[in-house]
Amino acid sequence: MKKAIFPGSFDPITRGHVDIIQRAIPLFDEIVIAIGINSNKKYMFSLEDRKRFIEKTFENKSGVSVQIYKGLTVDFCRNIDASFILRGLRNPADFEFEKAIAHTNRSLSKIETIFLLTSTETSFISSSIVRDVIHNQGSYRHLVPKSVVQS
Repeated sequence: MKKAIFPGSFDPITRGHVDIIQRAIPLFDEIVIAIGINSNKKYMFSLEDRKRFIEKTFENKSGVSVQIYKGLTVDFCRNIDASFILRGLRNPADFEFEKAIAHTNRSLSKIETIFLLTSTETSFISSSIVRDVIHNQGSYRHLVPKSVVQS
């Protein structure tokens, strides 16, 4: 069974995240959207809200689940028997950053990182941009799934 995790903070989940996950569904038997807890980070949305947004977005997709984890991503992968880490790439800077993490993870485990390029329609979207738009009372509906807007 091919099981992948898609780790992130998802503060909030964006249409870019959704695009990557939807395109990855045919590639894996199971995808676990893994919300990482980072005590050094200040979040706009609570952990419960972030989990609810994701669950609502993928409620009709079999093989997609949501879990929360703390610690090293490779340890979480081992704990749930996942062999792959799924990551999205928007631009060359993402690639350089993600490549270093993938090499580190590979040095710690046998877990492979699979990269998917974001679609051109969502390549400009990031959670930090969405948070900034929300913070400044801008229109963000086109940047996130309906589950975030309906909160």
